[in-house]
Amino acid sequence: MRMMDIIEKKRDHKALTQEEIAFFIHGYVNQSIPDYQVSALLMAIYLNGMSTEETVFLTEAIVASGDVLDLSAIEGIKVDKHSTGGVGDKTTLVLAPLVASLGVKVAKLSGRGLGHTGGTIDKLESFEGFNTSLSNETFIEQVNTLGVAVAGQTQSLAPADKLLYALRDVTGTVSSIPLIASSIMSKKLAAGADVIVLDVKIGQGAFMKTLDEARALSSLMVAIGRSFGKKVTAFITRMDEPLGFAIGNRLEVLEAMQTLKGQGPRDLTDLCLELGSYLVYHAGLSDSLRSARDACKAQIDNLQAYETFLELIERQGGTFFDPQESLISTEVIAIKATQAGVVHAIDALALGLSAMQLGAGRVTKEQSIDHEVGLVLNAKVGSQVEEEDVLVYVYTKQPLEHDFIEAVRGCFTLDTAELSLPPLILEVIEH
Repeated sequence: MRMMDIIEKKRDHKALTQEEIAFFIHGYVNQSIPDYQVSALLMAIYLNGMSTEETVFLTEAIVASGDVLDLSAIEGIKVDKHSTGGVGDKTTLVLAPLVASLGVKVAKLSGRGLGHTGGTIDKLESFEGFNTSLSNETFIEQVNTLGVAVAGQTQSLAPADKLLYALRDVTGTVSSIPLIASSIMSKKLAAGADVIVLDVKIGQGAFMKTLDEARALSSLMVAIGRSFGKKVTAFITRMDEPLGFAIGNRLEVLEAMQTLKGQGPRDLTDLCLELGSYLVYHAGLSDSLRSARDACKAQIDNLQAYETFLELIERQGGTFFDPQESLISTEVIAIKATQAGVVHAIDALALGLSAMQLGAGRVTKEQSIDHEVGLVLNAKVGSQVEEEDVLVYVYTKQPLEHDFIEAVRGCFTLDTAELSLPPLILEVIEH
């Protein structure tokens, strides 16, 4: 078998076999196939696509390139959640302890974030001493006893995905739906979960820009999960404005904690309750989605979900901070509206990039981030604001230039017309 023949086959719009896909993945990982040939194949896939069957084969080969986490020692059905990413997306911080407090087993592997703010691991490291380098024994024991553990992704899981993504990033092939689907699902499948909920973001602040793109990606990932015998549900959710109010690592942690105490933003709360109901139901701990949602709501109301979050932080070595003093080293600058009106749009991506400019995010994984800086919105889409009302608070450790302030103010589009808000969850695609 020759790599050149595989490239030509995909170039000519022909489907690749399971053996051909396994050959190229194995060869790339063991360095017998060079970057330039894999780059050519990735571009052929980007231009000509892959069938569902081919994408399943690709996912299988990526999973087989490394270890698969053995979670058999964890009692019960194991669940996982993945988001395609967005601005202010702190869902995991709420969702994981919420469903764990009901007995769902959440064995969560998370990564560090690139871009506007950190990933789940970065946010949790707002707690000084929080340890994500758990041994396999400690990880499993904590899931069995507490119901949830959050650890960093290991290099041994799906190593082919890391190699492929690095190459996609420099060859203009990141946005291929089959390549995205196989990348996401290979990591989820290698992590060993039985039930997976996917939060596919769509809109100006998300990677997927159109409903058709999001639907295609969601359906493909659900099909991949089904082929592996997993229960997978994909939610297509709006990301035309930040989720919740907070953008920035510790700011998002504080908002997640408020949400777990029943005092969080409505959009974040509703999303977590909806995702949670599917996890609880498919884990077999409720006889209907409605009763599962009611159970999740009760765990917030009685503070059991919040108590589980506190124990998660304590078990993994984190030191709690006083919410009133946790941002004491930052200066808070209010950016106000210059006119009255209804907020018709918020440029989520631009706000996220502003947070990164403050130090809340990173461009490369080697960069450090500042956990304390970021932004907190004071108005959401649909809010009525008057002239001189605060639109957003900026938490910063550096003076803000006039251009920065005006750019942030310009992220809010105001109009005098009435506005009808679309739902947060646009579609649900199930196995």
